[in-house]
Amino acid sequence: MSSVHEQIDTEVKSNDVVLFMKGTPQFPQCGFSGQVVQILEYLGTPYKSVNVLESADMRQGIKDYTNWPTVPQLYVKGEFVGGCDIIREMFQSGELATQFTQAGLSVKQSA
Repeated sequence: MSSVHEQIDTEVKSNDVVLFMKGTPQFPQCGFSGQVVQILEYLGTPYKSVNVLESADMRQGIKDYTNWPTVPQLYVKGEFVGGCDIIREMFQSGELATQFTQAGLSVKQSA
């Protein structure tokens, strides 16, 4: 499991925004992952996605990595932000766009 932990750590630290999700942005495999993808696409902020369904070790490893029981999980600049409910609430309040901007990430003007 340590190699999965190292792989997760590398993804989180080497990408500004990383979404660990079920499926891919083009074909989400759960509604919660799909919602977070829609939010990120709306904001227009580039992100890396990791499909946790490709590996049982990855699916469990990401939960262990943050001690967070569910997927999707969003990381910004190496920090765990939250799952679907938290991301949706932050988006609706404008806090997510603000956090992205403060982190030096691009956000569409319409957001």
